[in-house]
Amino acid sequence: MGSQRNGFSKERFILSADVGTTSVRCHVYDKEAKIRGSCTTTVVPLYPEVGYVELDPEALWTGFVTVVKGAVQDAGINLRQVEALGISTQRSTFTTWHRKTGVPFHNFMTWQDCRAGDLVRSWNRSCTLKMIHGVMKVVYFLTRQKRSLAASLIVFSTQHVTFRLVWALTHYKQVRQAVAEGNCCFGTIDTWLLFKLTKGKVHATDYSNASATGIFDTYQMCWSQFLCSLVSLPISIFPTVENTGHDYGSADPSIFGVPIPIMSVVADQQAAMFGECLFNTGDVKITMGTGTFMNINTGSKPHTSLAGLYPVVGWKIGSEVVYLAEGNAADTGTAIKWAQELELFANVQDTSAMAYSVSDSDGVCFVPSFSGLQAPLNDPKACASFMGLKPSTTKSHLVRAILESIAFRNKQLYETMLRETNIPITKIRVDGGVSSNDFVMQLTANLFGRKVARPQHVEMSCLGAAFVAGLGAGFWRTRDELKRLNCSDKVFLPREAAGEGSCTSTAEYLPVFQRWERALHRSMNWYGKT
Repeated sequence: MGSQRNGFSKERFILSADVGTTSVRCHVYDKEAKIRGSCTTTVVPLYPEVGYVELDPEALWTGFVTVVKGAVQDAGINLRQVEALGISTQRSTFTTWHRKTGVPFHNFMTWQDCRAGDLVRSWNRSCTLKMIHGVMKVVYFLTRQKRSLAASLIVFSTQHVTFRLVWALTHYKQVRQAVAEGNCCFGTIDTWLLFKLTKGKVHATDYSNASATGIFDTYQMCWSQFLCSLVSLPISIFPTVENTGHDYGSADPSIFGVPIPIMSVVADQQAAMFGECLFNTGDVKITMGTGTFMNINTGSKPHTSLAGLYPVVGWKIGSEVVYLAEGNAADTGTAIKWAQELELFANVQDTSAMAYSVSDSDGVCFVPSFSGLQAPLNDPKACASFMGLKPSTTKSHLVRAILESIAFRNKQLYETMLRETNIPITKIRVDGGVSSNDFVMQLTANLFGRKVARPQHVEMSCLGAAFVAGLGAGFWRTRDELKRLNCSDKVFLPREAAGEGSCTSTAEYLPVFQRWERALHRSMNWYGKT
């Protein structure tokens, strides 16, 4: 757009920032959803003690401001051309701070932090939980409500905020003091950023982030009074829960020089789902990053799972609420990084060719369980292992076994999802760093017996937050417009017969998959009592 007004081009843009586990990045998007400028900085995790994984709140805030300014500079635009800002963040990472001074009481405790492990174990073994399970079984018997049956199977985990927050309240005196005075704010990363951006005016989160904390009741759509009274959490410290697409107010002009309207706050997995335009019931997204997250759009009802799928709010925009059911495998990228550090390969890009260079894994199975096995086996004591090694085993066989295990976990999660939700699958899209591996993608399509699409950009969380903010600001008008902007990079079709590159069909893979499942069971309860 050539025309000038007040010395500035009329062209408008959306800013979107994503705070991930390893980086904070910001992109400037134009009307075509093309990235016009970017800036990234690394997230530096702190490990003060074994099992502790923290982030410095002030460093995170500084990094956030830096990438926003950097992306705008990289795009060569003026901040006045920015229509709105969208924010996507990692989930279940939280801190607490003083309501008046805004000073944090402690570092962020990340979703990977295990310090509350003993607390979680003792609660999972407690008479109270056994009693709740018993009561809920009776309620289910009387009402036949699946929700009661799910509640009778519930177990706590350190991945959720609940017991890490209980730990903080127990161990930090100044947090308890601030609670007593009514001056304590709790917040996940998005809440902290909103508080800082608005100079303490806004203490809020959105439904997608709240639903991933474990303290939120997705059925009642509010913080769970029952859970809070059960584990003694003060409900006064929690932020207001707003829509995902909402006018959260503007960034204080002292930060960027101009007030920028903050128009979306969304959790990263849910943001990726929106960025992939998976708006319909039965749409599936698989994000293969540090871990694998598989989400299915369950429409306007939360899915009640009996096999460890977790119901989360995808987004709430206007009066519409979309729910997702989520399954995860924790060690996708971890397994590949570990193999790289062992020097099984030099470059991640080589792994696909190495796997294709042999016709099979020579009977080798890899169990990707560095942090236990999640749904549907749900065994935190499982160990990672190679099984079936022979003198003839080469590096290529090992690499193929690792990549196969990622596709096999995808199949396991996918089948659990099909069985549990009973929703016909409409389409499957894959993103995240590991999705750039053609071998994993092709084998996943073969095992599913379905078409699997991979987008051009594998970072979808940023785009999702931009889409929600852009719709709210009227930058984009409709979801159909977003779908038109979203073009797939590559489509993987299931091969019914062994084709090029010796990536065999589902039928031929069945014995390999079954052998791998046997290896999985052999690895279970490894760290239990012998």
